[in-house]
Amino acid sequence: MIIGNTVLYGATGGKLSAAGPAGDRFAVRNSGAVAVIEGAGNHCCEYMTGGIVLVLRRAGRNFAAGMTNGVASVLDEAGTFPGKVNHDLVELSQPDAEDVDLLRKLILEHEDRTVSVRARNILLRWEEYLPLFRKVSPKGAAAQVAQRGAGT
Repeated sequence: MIIGNTVLYGATGGKLSAAGPAGDRFAVRNSGAVAVIEGAGNHCCEYMTGGIVLVLRRAGRNFAAGMTNGVASVLDEAGTFPGKVNHDLVELSQPDAEDVDLLRKLILEHEDRTVSVRARNILLRWEEYLPLFRKVSPKGAAAQVAQRGAGT
């Protein structure tokens, strides 16, 4: 673990890049920070109401419990992430084209800020890693965006 428990608790803005894993309860009640980390403990993104979290390694159990806004993405190499998500308020999906652009941008920035070997490897093998990303967003978020775009 490179950063401890409860980092970004209640964050309202700013950016964080950590070239290693975070402890438990990372980004709880995050309402505006953008973060890239290389692993997370249990209860990551709990009660999140805004912001963006990108996890480039495994995430612990109870991910996104009570998450009502914002977006998270997790690189799920082992294929076990769906079983670690609290599905009460969120849904999993594959990143769309806009998400993919954002993921790449965040990983490039993360590598630049931290000199992360992990980020460099992901970027060098982008086509191999891209299908392994899972997007976590509040249930119905895609439908709400589509409705707003349609003028309803």
